[in-house]
Amino acid sequence: MTDGRAAPASAATPGDRGGRVGWLEQTLGGITESIEHAVFTEQHARQAGLLQGLDPRAKLGMFLTVVLAASLTGSLVVLAALYAVTLAVARASQVPVGFFAKRVWLGIPFFAAIVVIPALFIVPGPRLFDLPLGPIHVAPSVPGIVGGAIFVARVGVSVSLAVLLVMTTPWADILKSLRLLRVPQVFILILSMTYRYVFLFLHTANGVLLARKSRVVARTSGGEQRRFIGGTMGNLVSRAFKMSNDVYAAMLARGFTGEVRAYGTYRMTSTDWIALAAAAVTAAAAVVAGRFLQ
Repeated sequence: MTDGRAAPASAATPGDRGGRVGWLEQTLGGITESIEHAVFTEQHARQAGLLQGLDPRAKLGMFLTVVLAASLTGSLVVLAALYAVTLAVARASQVPVGFFAKRVWLGIPFFAAIVVIPALFIVPGPRLFDLPLGPIHVAPSVPGIVGGAIFVARVGVSVSLAVLLVMTTPWADILKSLRLLRVPQVFILILSMTYRYVFLFLHTANGVLLARKSRVVARTSGGEQRRFIGGTMGNLVSRAFKMSNDVYAAMLARGFTGEVRAYGTYRMTSTDWIALAAAAVTAAAAVVAGRFLQ
């Protein structure tokens, strides 16, 4: 029989925090999920879209040309037009526009905006407003705001083009195309190994955090948590060094000579040359229009 009093609630574990996942687990989980999406985005590369049917070398040349044009133009109108063309090409390549835009604008351009914030107040020129906050005056300049917006737009267009290239081209084809463009083999090998194993180590870190969470039944002090995080980082570094040696030994045992090989064969068709010429014309028009609209 009960005495009429409610049973005491069970104590929350350090990772629960009242039903919420700890910030470290949540951050690592989000990073792992993002990289997992990146690993499996080859599902978009296998679809019958506009870019998927082009030669990887032509696609790489197209994107490099347009990225160069975006870096040379100084007009927001032209950058907006380039971004609109990028979205149209993504739609024609059967890439979900919402998913594509989210992957771009929630990442690097956001941090680029943080980088240019000091320039808003340092660049000389007429001030948009002057807001006194005690001894400090918040007075961003108009040239600083315009320059910051152009910088963020350039980063956004460039990252959008890079993400679209990766989403519509298998990773092995991108590496082979870089090799055909005389990119150093060591750089290509580092890219290949990083892309392959960063996902594995993030899952290892998640496993370590889950194992600790399942074994801790009381709140721990800040010092204990810091020691655990430091020990986990050291453990991951040690595992990374050991795995690198093991993987390299296994590759040598299987005849690895320092060059990454892909089985695909490339052949430029008339469609590839037309697409490459269209990208060059678009890039040239963007640079010329940017000079007139600047």
